[in-house]
Amino acid sequence: QVQPVESGGGLVQPGGSLRLSCAVSGSIFRFYHMAWYRQAPGKQRDWVGTIFTGGSTNYADSVKGRFTISRDNAKSTVYLQMNSLKAEDTAVYYCNELGRDSNWGQGTQVTVSS
Repeated sequence: QVQPVESGGGLVQPGGSLRLSCAVSGSIFRFYHMAWYRQAPGKQRDWVGTIFTGGSTNYADSVKGRFTISRDNAKSTVYLQMNSLKAEDTAVYYCNELGRDSNWGQGTQVTVSS
């Protein structure tokens, strides 16, 4: 089972960048498709993007061209590089195995504000 631990969030100004990390324990990481999600206050958790075991990616339209997902199988870690951040990117960010709705981590808070 995937057990993720997210980190790297913080407060950033509009237009700024952040890189989130998600360390995964308890499984053979390289065999899992991994996804990032986010949940803004008062809203449901939304899918942000996916990285497949082969390294290909896809993204929600709202972040396409600004966010990049990568993975390091040797470190059992998936990353989310976020550029050109907007206020509407403010949320708690989570990672998890694609399609799994359990074993969520604590997430990491990203706040975009001037």
